[in-house]
Amino acid sequence: GSSKAASLHWTGERAVSVLLLGLLPAAYLCPGPAVDYSLAAALTLHGHWGLGQVITDYVHGDVPNKVANVGLYVLSGLTFAGLCHFNYHDVGICKAVAMLWSL
Repeated sequence: GSSKAASLHWTGERAVSVLLLGLLPAAYLCPGPAVDYSLAAALTLHGHWGLGQVITDYVHGDVPNKVANVGLYVLSGLTFAGLCHFNYHDVGICKAVAMLWSL
């Protein structure tokens, strides 16, 4: 039950990390909407899991833990929505990073 779920979660975290390692060169070599939206999803999920672990480690008590987790879900949802909005209505993540590097 719980042990298998934890193992699957750990495997998922590693898979997203490896996916991010592949998306970084892809963003440089072939930028486009597919890579932009994949980056938006993978970065949001990676950050969500990382901040979730910070909450697990440092937020104690039922009510503070629930409030922190609700805040995390709101933050993650807004982050993903913001990145998708940026990809759709602006230059996208790949080109934005390239523009920053060209400064």
